[in-house]
Amino acid sequence: MKTALLIPIKLNNQRLPGKNLMMLGGRPLCDYIFQTVTGISSINEKYVYCSSEMIIPFIPNGLKFLKRDTYLDGNEVKGTEIIDRFLRDVIADVYVLTHVTQPFTKAESIETALNKVLFDGFDSALSAVEIQDYCWYQGKPLNYSMDDLVTTQNLEPVYMETGAFYIFEREVFESTGRRIGNKPYMHIVDQFEQIDIDTAEDFALAEAVAFYLKQR
Repeated sequence: MKTALLIPIKLNNQRLPGKNLMMLGGRPLCDYIFQTVTGISSINEKYVYCSSEMIIPFIPNGLKFLKRDTYLDGNEVKGTEIIDRFLRDVIADVYVLTHVTQPFTKAESIETALNKVLFDGFDSALSAVEIQDYCWYQGKPLNYSMDDLVTTQNLEPVYMETGAFYIFEREVFESTGRRIGNKPYMHIVDQFEQIDIDTAEDFALAEAVAFYLKQR
């Protein structure tokens, strides 16, 4: 089956302007995921999907620049609209969607999840973080009873999507309009992989993590 990678990126970020090119640990933020995915041989084609050619000098060998409509840079544009446009331009059986704003995503995480879709009968895969703590939803406890407290290690875990990557068959998106199918594989990522940079505070945290990882 043919696989294709989509890295959507825009340069007119609203909450943290210019973040995708900001220097993080001595490297542009975008370089982290760019370098991570270049080594994944099971992905046949890899695209940086951006409206501005300013990104081209930052793209390493092994990745291709695909120019997208500036309309897709709008703050009200949904992620599914970007996927839909990309699927019109790039034909593949399975797509891998990953993001520049999660710089510590590991290649092995993507590869493991992709293999589940390619070989193990799953129609999609997503990254998630496991939360085993006292959680609430809509004003009520979600995974525990206030009348029968248990220790956190005995709590039923709650899972939150991280957005580090989504992997899906073309047929899944065409038939449902979703990036998650009816038989998804959930890949649990670590505390570093889940970091997602939206704000200046997020970036400061990422800087601390980048420094820590360099020292290990």
